[in-house]
Parts: sequence; C-alpha cells; structure tokens
Amino acid sequence: MTYAKYSASGNDFVIFHCFVEKDFTQEAIKLCNRTEGIGADGFVVLLPSKEADFKWKFYNSDGSAAAMCGNATRAVAHYAFNNNLASSKMKFLTDAGIIESEVMNNNIVKTQMTEPKVIKEQFEQEGFIWYLIDTGVPHLVTFVDDLEKYDHDLCAKMRYEHNANVNFAKMQNGKIKVRTYERGVEGETLACGTGMVACFLRAQNLNLVKDTALIYPKSNEELTVSKVGEKIYFQGAVKKVFTATIE
Repeated sequence: MTYAKYSASGNDFVIFHCFVEKDFTQEAIKLCNRTEGIGADGFVVLLPSKEADFKWKFYNSDGSAAAMCGNATRAVAHYAFNNNLASSKMKFLTDAGIIESEVMNNNIVKTQMTEPKVIKEQFEQEGFIWYLIDTGVPHLVTFVDDLEKYDHDLCAKMRYEHNANVNFAKMQNGKIKVRTYERGVEGETLACGTGMVACFLRAQNLNLVKDTALIYPKSNEELTVSKVGEKIYFQGAVKKVFTATIE
C-alpha cells in the first residue's frame, strides 16, 4: 500500500484511499507509531460515497475513532484533489456530517467547519474558567495571561473528566495563541483545528475578537478562522511531507 504523510500546521496525518471498507484500527496504531511506523497524530482512510465526493474514516494515533478533525479536513482535501478524487471544491462525509473544503493557491485549503454546539457555559474548576463547546469534537477552552500555565497533568485530568480536548488560549496583539491537549494522542500536539475554532468562538463570546481572527497554535503557523453568518471557516496551508510504500 502507498500512504501519504501530510502536515497541517504541525498536526500530521497518514492518508490513503481504497475501495474496501473495514476496521483499520490496527493499521492506524502501527503506522502512526513514531518509532516503528510512519509516525503521525492521526490516520485517515478515504472511501467511496454516494452522498459526497468521498467519505473518510478517521483514527487517532492510539486507534480510537474521531468524528472530526479540522486540520485533517484540510490535509485530506489537498490529498483528494491531487489524487483526482475530487475537484478543487469538494464535499466529503465524516461522522460529524458533510464537510466542504476548497483547495486554493500555494497549498492553502479552506474548510467550512461543522455547526458548533455549546455543551456547557463557563464554569470554574482547578483555578481556571472553562467553556465547553463541540466544534466537531468536544473542547474545553480557558483563556490565560500566560501560556506557560498549560499543565499536562491538569489537561489529562480535565480530558478524562469531561471527555474533551483541552485548550489554553491567550490574546496577544489582537491574535489568538493556543496550546492543545488532544484525546487519542493523550498529549500536546503542535496544532488542533477544531481546538482553534473552539478558542475563536470563546474569544467571540468574550468580545475579544470580531468575525475574523488570526490564530497561532504551538507550531506558530498562521491560520485564519472566520464567521460568515452562521458558517465557520478555517483556512491555512498544508504540506505533503512524503509518500511511502509499505508491504
């Protein structure tokens, strides 16, 4: 099989397409392994669909399934376009619903995110004010004055208690800086698309940003999140790192 390794703002994925639908849990665990496999945060299989250009099955690096991943939608759109699976404007089916993406110039990909759902309004826990929102997957968001307050053990505790990814965010010169602990990876990743969207929506909720904001994850790559009416768009560059053939 030939697999592609992609990076979207530091969030990396192993992607391939086939016509056989099955459980790919073991392949995800094996290929996402960073010492004995290709190494990635997530594993994505593209399959035929009657409802859209294609559908995906998404796995975290531990083999668990996830309904949605914002950065992966951008990487997958680029992969699909360059493998003639879809035109530059496409629709594909995820467990979170239909995703619309557009491959633009200079490897920039724009995705319309799923409709967000507030799970829990702000509450206090462990000395921080949290906001729990589903942007395809559930995310806890807290705004702090110093991102060094990010704490791995605290994130792990909050992740299991609320079954959500955990985001520490900071406003800096009108821009949003974010650090994210992700389920399935069970640690901090260089970027999380649904997490950045969650931080943007919380910043809007606090009147810290307007309808468009620049967001920087730990990788420090620049991404744009915007709200047009009730639709949320997430835009940034992706990079095809390499392809590998594995017997």
